[in-house]
Amino acid sequence: MSAAITPLNGLTASVSECTFTYMTQRANTLSTADARRPVVAAAAVRAFARGGYHGTTIAAVGAEAGISTAYVFKLFPGKEQLFVAALDYCFEQIEAALEAGAQAAQDVSAAGILDAMGDAYAELISDRALLLLQVHAQSVADVPEIGAALRRGLERITRFAQARSGAADADVQRFIAFGQLCHLIVTAGIADLDDGWAGVLNAGIRHPRG
Repeated sequence: MSAAITPLNGLTASVSECTFTYMTQRANTLSTADARRPVVAAAAVRAFARGGYHGTTIAAVGAEAGISTAYVFKLFPGKEQLFVAALDYCFEQIEAALEAGAQAAQDVSAAGILDAMGDAYAELISDRALLLLQVHAQSVADVPEIGAALRRGLERITRFAQARSGAADADVQRFIAFGQLCHLIVTAGIADLDDGWAGVLNAGIRHPRG
């Protein structure tokens, strides 16, 4: 009986080793994919900022990230999901910048914290890719997944500004509105215009350097 059992034990051991090897390889693959997603999302921000949603291909994002188109599809099933990932990444960067600004505030009143966060945001969007991605997202907000992601991001930033500054709702509204006005001034090239109407829009607005 012992002679008959030995091969079975050997087979069991081999199957266990194969299963363990497969699980380890699969875990490594998942770990690599998880590590790659933020990198590809950051590359997608740059690519979509240049070409917009409709004008940017998955291949262009892959080229920006230095990976194949097939691997982008492995990470994100379609262009909508990839754009949403880029937008989520964008709002993550915005929240992190606002937090850094709040921590650096000299004046810790509600108004002082909002002001410091505004400075931090103006500095952040000196990287025009983050600014332009938001503009492109607004232009395709009728795409359900993108519209939902845009609203989710705006909710995230509004709630963060409220909680972090403790400011009144009207002041937070003004903070968000000034950010949107800053987008308009920069994208329309109003910042450098020496004209009365442009001065009205530029007054009190901090512009990104870049």
